[in-house]
Amino acid sequence: MEDKKEIIIVKSNLDDKGKRLDSFISEMLDDVTRSFIQKLISAGLVEVCQKIITKNGFKLKGNEDIKITIPDEEEGNPVAEDIPLDIIYEDSDIAVINKGPDMVVHPAHGNSSGTLVNALLYKMESLSDINGNIRPGIVHRLDKDTSGIIIVAKNNEAHIKLAEMFKEKTLEKTYICIAKGIFKEKQGRIENLIGRDTKERKRMAVVEENGKKAISNYEVIDESKNHSLVKVDIETGRTHQIRVHMKYLNHPIIGDTTYGNSTDGVSRQILHAYRLKFNHPITQKEMIVIAPIPDDFKQAAKKVGLDIEKVEVSK
Repeated sequence: MEDKKEIIIVKSNLDDKGKRLDSFISEMLDDVTRSFIQKLISAGLVEVCQKIITKNGFKLKGNEDIKITIPDEEEGNPVAEDIPLDIIYEDSDIAVINKGPDMVVHPAHGNSSGTLVNALLYKMESLSDINGNIRPGIVHRLDKDTSGIIIVAKNNEAHIKLAEMFKEKTLEKTYICIAKGIFKEKQGRIENLIGRDTKERKRMAVVEENGKKAISNYEVIDESKNHSLVKVDIETGRTHQIRVHMKYLNHPIIGDTTYGNSTDGVSRQILHAYRLKFNHPITQKEMIVIAPIPDDFKQAAKKVGLDIEKVEVSK
């Protein structure tokens, strides 16, 4: 762990008093396993108030600056794994996958198996290699607990053209989610800046400066006593964009413990990448693909009294 790559500074507060150091860092960092964090601490790569701490169980006092040094990611070769995949469409150039909830897209620090990449290596004979060994075929990503559509490039020509389409925003991306509360405005456009939350690095937030433009267009397609079924078309693809924008409207997505304040009886944020309209990167044929709504989304909708069939009507 000698090659230093990224330095992250986080700050604990009085509410964190008594927490274990490894637990606290795990809460702060996405896509990093607890075991990997423990290795960093044991290797002397974590400092609390400028003092190196090597004990994972070190108890925080609160109001401490914590410096974490992440070493360079090793360029390894992910192993092919026989993991079930819901393939919506596939040809010699691309594949469209309906990613299930609780699946990480590609290997990251301390998380080298069980990812979409591991599954793709088993299922696909060829994948683009533009993003190196760790991310073969991966052009874009979804959060671990967000389900739905991901396009995979099976060769470099398709990858380059898809990447350009994402950059130029020529794909139409539609998500659905279940949000808390009843919206005063049943449809609207949100355009602002999203950047890293200055108080908690794990979260993103709407900011006044040092952010990137984020645009979401939403429409409420059903509502019950305390919840809303919302369709969101995004023009940009910022980290956690829809989750941040729903929180900004004071209607956080249910199950989103990062941007909400409870689990709402579900095990993940109920957000699904439902529909994608684009021109095939090689043939230029217009394509519309839809990812079937997962069972946990349907169950959550039924539990709070929302009609999931209205999604089909609105598409």
